[in-house]
This record gives sequence, C-alpha cells and structure tokens, in this order.
Amino acid sequence: MSLVEVTAPAFSNAALAELNDKFETASTTSIVRWAVETFHPYLCLSASMTDAVLIDIATRVEPSVEVVFIDTGYHFPETLDTVETVRRRYGLNLRVMTVKPFDTPLWQSDPEGCCSAVKVGQLDRALVGKQAWMSGLRRSESETRMGAPIVARDLRGLVKVNPIATWSDLDVEAYIRDHDVPTNPLLDQGYPSIGCWPCTKPVVEGEDARSGRWGGLGKTECGLHTT
Repeated sequence: MSLVEVTAPAFSNAALAELNDKFETASTTSIVRWAVETFHPYLCLSASMTDAVLIDIATRVEPSVEVVFIDTGYHFPETLDTVETVRRRYGLNLRVMTVKPFDTPLWQSDPEGCCSAVKVGQLDRALVGKQAWMSGLRRSESETRMGAPIVARDLRGLVKVNPIATWSDLDVEAYIRDHDVPTNPLLDQGYPSIGCWPCTKPVVEGEDARSGRWGGLGKTECGLHTT
C-alpha cells in the first residue's frame, strides 16, 4: 500500500486554511482534541525530547497517541536519557525510528545531506499509513519559523498540526513549571535547541535559540518541518 493511497486528503487546502485561522484563537488542548478525533489512530506526534510539553498535552487527550522519536545514532546521552524518562512518566506508545550505522559517520562525510538521510528519511518511514502528524514547532523559536501555520498540508500530502505554534518561551516555561513536565538536562546547560551532538553547540545569552545548530553550514532547518 502506498503512502498516497493511505493518506488521501480529507480536507481541501481551503478548508485547512479556514481551520488554521480558527485555531489562531483556540486553546491548545482543543487543537489536539480535534486532531485526535479526526485522525486517531492514523496520527502520531514527532518528538525531539527537548521537553515533553506537547506529549503532556496530547496524552491528556489520548493516552495511546503514538509518539515518534528518531534515533539518529548521534544524539547526546542526555537526550536518550530524556526519552526513557518521558517514556516511563507517561507510559508512552513510543515508536523509536533507528538509523542503520554508516561506515563513516554522515555528519563527517556528508554534513549537508546528513539530516535528510537520518532524520527526514526516518520520519517518512514513520508516517507511512498515517493521515496526520503533530509537532512541537513554535513561531518564537526562530525567524524562519515565524510564519509557521497551526495546521496545513505537508509535502507528503499529510495534515501537519503544530498545536503550540503560537506559544512563547514564557508560555513553555510556565507550562513546564505548572505541570512538572520532564525536560532535557541540556536546556540548563545553554542548549535551548537540541539536535545531534556533532551539530549542536551552546547558545550565548541573547542569541537566537537555534543559532547553535549547524554552525558554519548555513542551515537553519533539518527538513522535518518543511511544508
């Protein structure tokens, strides 16, 4: 069964645009509930394990929602520890997508194409059979994300939902504090945006949160959130 056959769109682009406008003033929980009621079980949540804010919200709506983590083989130990902490905390329906090791690490042999091979390719695999997916992408994270929609169609033809797109850093911090949400220890070590260890550096106070990613490569995104 092909990806196209499974994910025939249920919404026109105009309908998604109308929903996106409506969701600008909707609560995050109501957005997640719409996604669950519309697409579950053909829905998943992609998690980077920087924090578990969206996981906390989503599992309150539907405890069995599938959470996808892409293990590139290059994650910080702290990130892998966070995966296990979050899995235990929420009893997650967790799917870990693993990458076959390369003889020469891709971040050395092909730094430009590494993300596409080990991240985007694994997400494509995880999304086979799905109709929609959610992510914790937020507009305040960087200039390149300022125009991110709350709901739209991605390049695969799937519906992509960013329930906390409108949240500020303060909103995230408040939710973590109020709900005792697990976070990656690297957040307290100057890493506001956490990816693979070869391509992630601490950020100097006042700099863009994602300025520590892909230093010297001229990249701002790994490709997971291209719509």
